[in-house]
Amino acid sequence: MGRLRPALAWAALAAAVAVPLGVAATSPLLEWRGPVYVVAGFAGIAGLALLLVQPLLAGGYLPGLGMRGGRRVHAWVGAGLVAAVAVHVAGLWITSPPDVIDALTFTSATPFAAWGVVAMWAVFASAALAALRVRGGLRARPWRLAHTALAVVIVGGSVVHALLIRGTMGTASKAVLCALAAAALLRVLADLRVWRLVRRPGR
Repeated sequence: MGRLRPALAWAALAAAVAVPLGVAATSPLLEWRGPVYVVAGFAGIAGLALLLVQPLLAGGYLPGLGMRGGRRVHAWVGAGLVAAVAVHVAGLWITSPPDVIDALTFTSATPFAAWGVVAMWAVFASAALAALRVRGGLRARPWRLAHTALAVVIVGGSVVHALLIRGTMGTASKAVLCALAAAALLRVLADLRVWRLVRRPGR
């Protein structure tokens, strides 16, 4: 059983990521989309999947990695998340610049656009903070608090963004992936108790 449980954990994670991708890949809506739009869409799905992986890595929950190894991989996956978001937005810009402009200026008629833009800027801000931390520009306490706050914005904004979109992702598989990403974040926040880093006045 000791060897079986880690295998089951990895298999469950792989299924949670692969099923939404597989559903999207077989969606009939792809027949009316160009290759650039398809790539942009799958980049968005990949980014959502990475939001499930990130808290698991940060909390050291994935078997075989531990806390230290998980956080090392967490940094690389974070870079992959930035790349996925960049490809997603760039692809949408190529296919429809006016829609992207409306989204970036918060004038889009589609409610999901604003949530996506907020999550996007939070991803970029988190990456910038991580770079400053590596260079020694930020202390551990304020960095962890800021990084955690941005993580909440990223996951929350991305989940709402995805759930409001009626696209290639299946409704059930998308809802499950979003729920798992939110649950993973809440679990790591509860276990690491980041809020204890906030000093009370007078202490």
